[in-house]
Amino acid sequence: MSLRAQGDQLPDSFSNPYEAIYNQLYYLQEDTRNPAQSAKSLFKGDRTKKELEQLSIELKQIFDGSGNFIRLEDVPRDNDFRDSLNNNKQRYVLTSDFPDIYVQKYGNNWLFSDRSVSEIDKIHKQVYPFGTDRLLNLLPKLGTKKYLGLHLWQYLGILVIITLGFVLHLVLTVLIKLLLVKLMHRYGKVDLARDVLIPAAKPFSLMLVAEMSKILIPTIQLPPYIAINLILIARALVPLFATIFFYKLVDIIGIYFTKMAEKSANTLDDQLVPLIRKILRFFVVVVGFIAILNSFKFDIWPLLTGLSIGGLAFALAAQDTLKNFFGSLMIFIDRPFQIGDWVTSGEIDGTVEEVGFRSTRIRTFRDSVMYVPNSIISNSNVDNHGLRKYRRFYTRLSVTYDTPARLIEVFVKGIEQIVERHPNTRKDYYNIFLNDYAASSLDIMLYIFFEVPDWNAELRCRQEIMLDVNKLAEHLGVRFAFPTQTLMIEEVPGQKSLTPQYSQSAEEMQKEMDAYFKNQKPK
Repeated sequence: MSLRAQGDQLPDSFSNPYEAIYNQLYYLQEDTRNPAQSAKSLFKGDRTKKELEQLSIELKQIFDGSGNFIRLEDVPRDNDFRDSLNNNKQRYVLTSDFPDIYVQKYGNNWLFSDRSVSEIDKIHKQVYPFGTDRLLNLLPKLGTKKYLGLHLWQYLGILVIITLGFVLHLVLTVLIKLLLVKLMHRYGKVDLARDVLIPAAKPFSLMLVAEMSKILIPTIQLPPYIAINLILIARALVPLFATIFFYKLVDIIGIYFTKMAEKSANTLDDQLVPLIRKILRFFVVVVGFIAILNSFKFDIWPLLTGLSIGGLAFALAAQDTLKNFFGSLMIFIDRPFQIGDWVTSGEIDGTVEEVGFRSTRIRTFRDSVMYVPNSIISNSNVDNHGLRKYRRFYTRLSVTYDTPARLIEVFVKGIEQIVERHPNTRKDYYNIFLNDYAASSLDIMLYIFFEVPDWNAELRCRQEIMLDVNKLAEHLGVRFAFPTQTLMIEEVPGQKSLTPQYSQSAEEMQKEMDAYFKNQKPK
């Protein structure tokens, strides 16, 4: 950390926070190095002079290694300074990253507090983990000359970090690939390893390399303007590669849910998998973005607060979009239909093809595509023809009026046999009867049900029944009627009138009826 020398030597006591902090940092610069003088800014307690000097050096190493640049122009010079954010105590915290390191007023003297001095060793090990603090004493001994502002040992340290990073990335990538291929081959999932897991190995190894660089960069004690930027970049690369890694892992979760959906009879699950995948990816990206901002020491709380306020305004402006989103959630929860179902709702009539975040895509029977907002579907009455166990077939068979009654009876019984013999008809419930006297025909009602899974099968069964009925009619000589008009001329000169003459009395007609029913067998 480079500070501008001010020439005048500071006294042994410090009347404000600025003097105490300036003394501690200034006398640990290369051209003004005096650890004994620097240590005077620390609360002594029962510590020896050597211990204080070492702690003062470690304190500066904490600032340098963590990427914290202490701006002296921001440090208060008020002798009676009080921290308004800390119950007006007479203390000053140097950086929010280390709230336990602060200067405090003791009588008329400002010093790094007893608590701060006690925490230095602990914080130092956090900044330099895994024993890397030992390199701080080892590497500088390897060279003292400067080239382009850096010591020879610092160039060597940079070379070592780059080499270690490259080797670590190469070794980890190869090992992970070998392990994953071997493991997945054992379970017969070679395609999964090749297409999903192996691509995730590269960002994972790069994440570890960035983490290693973040740990090693502080040990080579680069100039502040270089070290701070490199540390910030390394900090940002860790969540960046972690985000890429977890983003790729979402595909593994998607494959797992896809396998589960394939086992389910409900085809709507097939649409739920892409929806879950999109939500998880969005979540990973948002969390990763926040982590990257946090690594740059960007205060995310005002951003989150702004998002909450802005989110309210956005929600008010995007009510329809939110309604559609929650409508899609209701569709997936209630499952009123599934992919491939024939649904009817108001003017909507077609087959469901896809359920998305905002809308449901329906293929109409004109082969056009309707995009219906999910909020409308979730709040409407939906007639799902796809959930039917049986599919009704109702029609009228119109035969001519001159068809004998006995032939109609045989024809009806023949149709019943057709229904009984068909493999996809409901055998316990159907109605086939001479049902109506129409304007130009005698109508036979055909009311049956098919047990088929979809509309195509229903159409096929209809065709089979209708063809069998036509063949039976041809075989029996039954003629189907069609709308006709007959012009009857009742009297033509020189010819007998076509108008029937009824000369029987009512008593005679009654006798004729009694004779008819006397010859009829009881039903």
